[in-house]
Amino acid sequence: MERRYYLGEFEEMVLLVVVVQHGEAYGLSITNVIEDELKRSVSMSSVHTALYRLEEKGYVKSEMGGATGKRGGRRKRIFLITATGKAALLEAKQTRQYLWGQIPGHLFEIGGA
Repeated sequence: MERRYYLGEFEEMVLLVVVVQHGEAYGLSITNVIEDELKRSVSMSSVHTALYRLEEKGYVKSEMGGATGKRGGRRKRIFLITATGKAALLEAKQTRQYLWGQIPGHLFEIGGA
């Protein structure tokens, strides 16, 4: 039986940002991308909740980064995508592409209902 993955819309967005940031993704950096580049209002706690859910599902792993003076000696928890996370993203992409392909073209023409 083929494995099926489940990603909620927000989880998918967070996971995509983790991939885009390639080894530099942490709570605040992900929050900033979602707010500044994707123009979506989001709290850092919702990003952390999604990250921990993704980690529980095995879609990301985390490791502690080095301490910096800029952060008062505190370390960042860096998130990285796993092979399972990549498979989940690919499945989500294929599902979306399939569904978009099923929509009759005239439905998105200018002036169409």
